[in-house]
Amino acid sequence: MFFQLFWTYLKIGTFTLGGGYAMLPLIQREVVDRKGWIDEEEFLNMIALAQAAPGIIAVNSAIFIGWRIGGWRGVAGAVLGAVLPSFVIILLIAMVFSEWKELPAVEAAFKGIRPAVVALIAAPLVKLARTAMKRPTPVKGGELRNAAPLLISLAAALAIWLGHVNPVWVILITIVCSICSCFFRSLR
Repeated sequence: MFFQLFWTYLKIGTFTLGGGYAMLPLIQREVVDRKGWIDEEEFLNMIALAQAAPGIIAVNSAIFIGWRIGGWRGVAGAVLGAVLPSFVIILLIAMVFSEWKELPAVEAAFKGIRPAVVALIAAPLVKLARTAMKRPTPVKGGELRNAAPLLISLAAALAIWLGHVNPVWVILITIVCSICSCFFRSLR
């Protein structure tokens, strides 16, 4: 399982530009759609957990998937596969970038990559929002409860973007609200 996880995350890490969030659609395609290691619901929960934990989302997701699939050996394989391409690529870029950064072709390439990275980040967010909205709600007022994740996401994004609220506070507040919500639902 070490080598299977290593190879999966090595491919993801090698062919993704834009960091951890841009990796999410490739991770989802590999671990949910192709390999079937986890389902969409668990993938959504994994992303929430990976975002809430300190560290890089790609590494956090590799730890989650690695542990789920192969224990400590799985964690080692997935994390090594996720980190190795970035390490090698950054090392190579650092060696030659200072000499080439002023070239018009290099500047144009970096400007051309930006919109693609935005699209790579936006695509899984839309898909995850759809998944969150499809969750079954066996309680009265389910339609509103289905919209709750979307409304909370929008409120959090606006608080961070327009209100300049630190994302750590947003995460802590949503954790506390979720715990309180579960507690009060259990009292019914």
